[in-house]
Amino acid sequence: QVQLVESGGGLVQAGGSLRLSCAASGRSFSAVARGWFRQAPGKDREFVAAIGLSGSTTNYADSVKGRFTISRDNAKNTVYLQMNNLKPEDTAVYYCAAMRRQLPSSTPDEYTYWGQGTQVTVSS
Repeated sequence: QVQLVESGGGLVQAGGSLRLSCAASGRSFSAVARGWFRQAPGKDREFVAAIGLSGSTTNYADSVKGRFTISRDNAKNTVYLQMNNLKPEDTAVYYCAAMRRQLPSSTPDEYTYWGQGTQVTVSS
């Protein structure tokens, strides 16, 4: 099994920044491609960003392109999501996910492992 633990969420004003971290433990070699998703109250879970094993392949949702950056440190089994110029509509619970494939995906069903989530609240 793989355990994913998110950290770094919190309350920030619009225009501010946060950095989320997602550390993998257990059979972490199975956590190859990694992704971030978010879910706002009353809404479906939506894709935010994903990164492949080497870090050279990344995907972003149109709503966060140019503001969010996903990266990874394989030596630490950790993936990061740097969020800049945050907007109130970014408010959600952010989930880290991992899959056994090398190439990332924006489809939640393709991910095998999920973290518990971390709350991000952006005030206007």
